[in-house]
Amino acid sequence: MQSLQNHFLIAMPSMDDPTFKRTVTYVCEHNDEGAMGLIINQPADVQISALLKQLEIVYPENDERFDNQVFQGGPVARDRGFVIHPPQDNWRSSLKLSDDIMVTTSRDILEALGSNAAPEHYLLTLGYAGWDAGQLEKELAENAWLTLPADADILFNTPTAERWQKATEKLGFDIWQLGPDVGHA
Repeated sequence: MQSLQNHFLIAMPSMDDPTFKRTVTYVCEHNDEGAMGLIINQPADVQISALLKQLEIVYPENDERFDNQVFQGGPVARDRGFVIHPPQDNWRSSLKLSDDIMVTTSRDILEALGSNAAPEHYLLTLGYAGWDAGQLEKELAENAWLTLPADADILFNTPTAERWQKATEKLGFDIWQLGPDVGHA
């Protein structure tokens, strides 16, 4: 099995599950035990400022970055937060997934968001998507997803509403030309 860690899962146009319809999911972990990823293009109904207030974390109130939305990382553990950002060594609980991407789960990064120690770019998600052993492989065989090596430009510089389209364009073909039965002769 080839690991899809540090890849995007791009939902096929035929995906009708409302949780994953037209999503791009960043795969943080993929091994024989299953997979875990964070949806990067589904804004939640909460702004970063509101989340920080709820956690009693002080932040500069006149900073427009805190008006950004938190993302729905997936349907599992929606009270658990993940911050996707460029690598930095100063957080208590981080996993470096590439030269461009790190995921941190410790509160210290949230406390630093309004300071000079904050990452230049970041996405804050609540919850995650999880797959049991073999489940993601089965969904891939059923053509529910396309895969693409993760791209920091899509994560940090592409507007949320354009991430699915931008990721599909990087595949090099028109995704709308694919049917749900691709690859099955």
